[in-house]
Amino acid sequence: MNVRNAAATLVGFAIAAAVLLGLASLVGTGEILDAISRANPVRVVMVPLAIFAWLCVWGVSLQVILAAVGVEVSVVDAVLVHAGAAFANHISPFGQAGGEPIAAWLVTETSDAEFERALAAMTSFDTINVVPSLLFALVGLGYYAVQAVLIQRIQYLAVGLVVLTVTLPVLGALAWRNRDALERRLVGVVVPPLRFLDRVVPKFSMPGRAAVERTVKEFFVSIERIATDRRRLVIALVLSAAGWALQAAGLWFAFWALGIVIPPYIPLFVVTLGAFAGALPTPGGLGGVETLQITLLVATTSVLAPTITAAVAISRVGGFFFTTSVGAAAIGILKVRTKSV
Repeated sequence: MNVRNAAATLVGFAIAAAVLLGLASLVGTGEILDAISRANPVRVVMVPLAIFAWLCVWGVSLQVILAAVGVEVSVVDAVLVHAGAAFANHISPFGQAGGEPIAAWLVTETSDAEFERALAAMTSFDTINVVPSLLFALVGLGYYAVQAVLIQRIQYLAVGLVVLTVTLPVLGALAWRNRDALERRLVGVVVPPLRFLDRVVPKFSMPGRAAVERTVKEFFVSIERIATDRRRLVIALVLSAAGWALQAAGLWFAFWALGIVIPPYIPLFVVTLGAFAGALPTPGGLGGVETLQITLLVATTSVLAPTITAAVAISRVGGFFFTTSVGAAAIGILKVRTKSV
């Protein structure tokens, strides 16, 4: 990470800390800490276990996607790569978008895959994970609507979710049907800056137009191979859904540790909807995801706000640092193994 990205990451963490401290002050810091202090330690342990299970399940899903583009990695390496990608997301100043290039680099370090093929696999992996999240959010909101009357804020959210669910597949289909034109346009966007850098940075040899065209073509060919491998695509979707369910289970366990039992459909759509706040320009969406989760839980449960905030702190903030630690260890293991080969 260069100095500029490191500074941006520190600023991102500062913003996230300010948001979390402001949120805690608004809800009541003393009440939140009191709720956390009364948590059952044995039940709290279930939260990191659910998070670790999610890392493993999505790691297996990543292996399936990599196999679809002809990249063979072991299950252990795939889990380590996914954990490393989660770590990259958590330290990136670009929120959830920062992990793909680093994960693709990790794939190239653990296999003989070209970077563009690995990047295409990671892009497809992230795209596939969006599908179950939208479906779970819709199912959760639908079930909540049956059990209770949607309040105005949730009504607006439900409408927005339906629009998003319809719009994203349509845009994806249009982009895929016009992928040849998209390839040409992407090459046209990438080549001029590379030529400029080639002139102003004489020590580095930038790739020419032909090389960029081959890279972009390989990227789209890899995505097409994944999209047409129906068996692996279905397996990846099932594993992705299982991963989302495990994340929701982590939030449910956090409430359980505080002596509160909530309906399982609530954490299901709270976690999946909250993930969209991960696009905020803070490391891993820290601050934004928690705020959205707490807002949704206050609107859809009768649990007191301090208890809700304590549960989110255990599952999300605690889970953030747990995942970051596991991911850092995963990258370290991969680097040591690469050097020893």
